[in-house]
Amino acid sequence: MLEKDFASGRIRRVTYEPREQHLELTWDNKDITAYRPVPHEIYNRLCNMPNPATYFEDRIAEEYSRVQPKKKSDTDGAAQKLKDLFG
Repeated sequence: MLEKDFASGRIRRVTYEPREQHLELTWDNKDITAYRPVPHEIYNRLCNMPNPATYFEDRIAEEYSRVQPKKKSDTDGAAQKLKDLFG
């Protein structure tokens, strides 16, 4: 799984699962939206844009199917906290 965090802007985190071409966006209001199938190249472009929200609106929102975000269990959250803490 690939992840990228943004310090500012409407999109705060992008998570991408290459095998499933599953893209999840975490917004500044904590909402999570997901899209599939999104090619890896689109994920890379999104992560490298100066304004990812504009790129999302122009290239992803209407071109790819919106799907349910994957539910993250409590253990996933704990594992992420440990990863953040210890690298």
